[in-house]
Amino acid sequence: MSWAVGMLRASQRVGAVRANCLCPGMVLSARQPAGVARRGAWPIAPACKMATVKCELMKNFPSEEPVRCSKISIVGTGSVGMACAVSILLKGLSDELALVDVDGGRLKGETMDLQHGSPFVRMPNIISSEDYLVTADSNLVIITAGARQEKGETRLNLVQRNLAIFKLMISSIVQYSPRCKLIVVSNPVDILTYVAWKLSEFPPNRIIGSGCNLDTARFRFLIGQRLGIHSESCHGWILGEHGDSSVPVWSGVNIAGVPLKDLNVDIGTDKDPEQWKNVHKDVVASAYEIIKMKGYTSWAIGLSVADLTESIVKNLRRVHPVSTRIKGLYGINEEVFLSVPCILGGSGITDLIKVKLAPEEEAHLQKSAKTLWEIQKELKF
Repeated sequence: MSWAVGMLRASQRVGAVRANCLCPGMVLSARQPAGVARRGAWPIAPACKMATVKCELMKNFPSEEPVRCSKISIVGTGSVGMACAVSILLKGLSDELALVDVDGGRLKGETMDLQHGSPFVRMPNIISSEDYLVTADSNLVIITAGARQEKGETRLNLVQRNLAIFKLMISSIVQYSPRCKLIVVSNPVDILTYVAWKLSEFPPNRIIGSGCNLDTARFRFLIGQRLGIHSESCHGWILGEHGDSSVPVWSGVNIAGVPLKDLNVDIGTDKDPEQWKNVHKDVVASAYEIIKMKGYTSWAIGLSVADLTESIVKNLRRVHPVSTRIKGLYGINEEVFLSVPCILGGSGITDLIKVKLAPEEEAHLQKSAKTLWEIQKELKF
């Protein structure tokens, strides 16, 4: 079932929730729809009225509604959504994880598979449903669902199909979690981050596109491979569009504070005898190569999203290149979302770092903005 058809059918349901996945013994509130778990880290056992192993083992205390610190919801349980889920669980970033998908069978299978691994990690309560009520009161919602590009389909048509899907998703997310932060992962991520901002009417600081966080990681990794240095010690940024028109900021690439441009003034240009520009070409091509070999990308983007999630839920105020509203900066007058270095904290994007770019880098960023705007201006909301 396509996401578009599935979401339209889901929007027509009233009241009853369909297939669901709950831990055995999970308690439902009398006023709660079936299929949506009672909030809290663990199911609450009813008072014993007959002798059972459970009653002999435990003494029951009067129950109170548990206090939840951090709830994260993931929309879409495909390869990317589940890589995000596993990465977030392994980092221990949430005390409740909610999964939503229109494919009830897949949703149930993925949830059970995760739940059965609970003895091996400090796993929080995992709940799932086809109904967005399961996401209620989320601190953070991660969107990985969307239509895939079909053979011969134009990018504009793909975006327009995703717009229809996002209308249904975003309205449900806003209804149940009006104060949440949103991380958009679905591609084309920069345009769909703009779409999520328009549809949700959230302030820009609460709308975050995964953007070039992964591109930058790939950039640093490949630089490290050339130099024989761990990627954590390689400092450089990819900005702009998450895609073919992304901008490598060679003027800022450094190792231990030593700018590589001071050692090779032509680095990243056509004049460079070492052809460092091929590093950026490999960054752009890497996703296509992985898809060609294994059919999709998942693990790196999942780890990237968990990295962003950690900065938000722990209020770390770390700097990440994520997609945000950039109008008014770098000579860009279009209403577009592009990746620039942003400080992420408990309220989402708290600050935007105004990086000084070389003239040619700023020109490339402006070109990236125009590329996106040519598609965005044709969207029909």
